[in-house]
Amino acid sequence: MPEQKVWLITGAGRGLGVDIARAALGAGHAVVATGRDAAKVAIAVGQHDKLLAIALDVTQPPDASAAVEAAVAKFGRLDILVNNAGNFFAGFFEELSPEQVRDQIETLLFGPMNVTRAVLPVMRNQRSGLIVTISSTAGIAGQMFCTAYAAAKFGIEGWMESLTPEIAPFGIRTMLVEPGFFRTELLSTQSTTYAEPRIDDYAGTTKEIVAAWRSMDGKQGGDPAKLADALVTLVALEEPPARFAAGADAVQTFEAKARTLVAQAHAHLELSTGLAHET
Repeated sequence: MPEQKVWLITGAGRGLGVDIARAALGAGHAVVATGRDAAKVAIAVGQHDKLLAIALDVTQPPDASAAVEAAVAKFGRLDILVNNAGNFFAGFFEELSPEQVRDQIETLLFGPMNVTRAVLPVMRNQRSGLIVTISSTAGIAGQMFCTAYAAAKFGIEGWMESLTPEIAPFGIRTMLVEPGFFRTELLSTQSTTYAEPRIDDYAGTTKEIVAAWRSMDGKQGGDPAKLADALVTLVALEEPPARFAAGADAVQTFEAKARTLVAQAHAHLELSTGLAHET
């Protein structure tokens, strides 16, 4: 890929997407920054001669195709896709409506699929490219109150792992990023929707979790600007990592999950390894 790369970043109207766009521009790259409102994206990122702000709702495949066409028309190529757009439906599974679960998966899983599907023909034609997908530690280890969110993020993990060998022959690489708690807007009222409490058995715990998460908003330990700078560094490597644990808490999650999987694999080893046909 050329030294100056062309980035397409989804969800660049606020939060981490803004920091990634600014970091890429600061490193001398060209950026196609997208969000549902192009004007808000342009204001959030700031004026720059290498910035193209485009409206893109990731749940709409025609929007994705139009954004990719505009990017290539403006800059001639597309080197890095950052699937970043997201939201959060939080709550106990029984209290989340089927519509909320579908909306969560539509945005967090099918959304990146829509944009990636539009980008891949360009990257295949170039025989180069990098697809960066922002996952979460919730895609490594599930947790209470995150059933819909984790379902989407676990889906992203499996999708990207499976896509990677399909597109590697064409010089296209992938990188999953699993942030822990960063001071983004994910826990803000604009990004998080809590399930309506309606089951008494969950009421007390729901109240405690919602209060704790609301008090955490804006106080998370991770610095999104530092994460954005780290991504700029990683994508410049000759061999970008398949996964990047973003934050000390993410590293702990990776390590704990690895230990748990090994323990589970060995827990009933004789039964597990004795299931073959006798003949």
